[in-house]
Amino acid sequence: QAVVDFERLSEHAAAFQGHDVGFCCLGTTRAKAGVDGFIRVDRDYVAQAAELARAGGCKHFVLQSSRGANHHSHFLYLRVKGEVENLVQAVGFDRCTILRPAVLLCKRQESRPMEWMAQQFLGVVARVFPTAYSVPVETVARAMVASVLQAGKGKVEVLENAAIHELGKA
Repeated sequence: QAVVDFERLSEHAAAFQGHDVGFCCLGTTRAKAGVDGFIRVDRDYVAQAAELARAGGCKHFVLQSSRGANHHSHFLYLRVKGEVENLVQAVGFDRCTILRPAVLLCKRQESRPMEWMAQQFLGVVARVFPTAYSVPVETVARAMVASVLQAGKGKVEVLENAAIHELGKA
């Protein structure tokens, strides 16, 4: 493990050397970081980390994005997620896996009342429609690892929520 300063990421290029696979789950919220901070973290930091990883020899990059990611979206969150997907793909990894989970079910240390209410509701909905609207973070993590261990389906593979659930069982 290496601790890096994302504001000076290029100074930490050595931390990205010699890895075959890169995993990226980096993100923040607009409420926490503001619009500019959100874009910097969710797009710029991720793209720069991907570039450093590729320069360091990384062959397979696994990116956690979001359901609905689309660089043409009118919604900032979905637009930025779509932009970063495009930037990561453009880096030129031998293989790139993009996971687009729906609402992540997890316990947070910080208080997010609206998210907590949504998670409670979606937890109940998940009993009837387990892959439709949410996914536990543990399932996403297992799917990320499984995507590396299984043969890919092309240079770029995009896994939507149902596929994440399926792969997360592996």
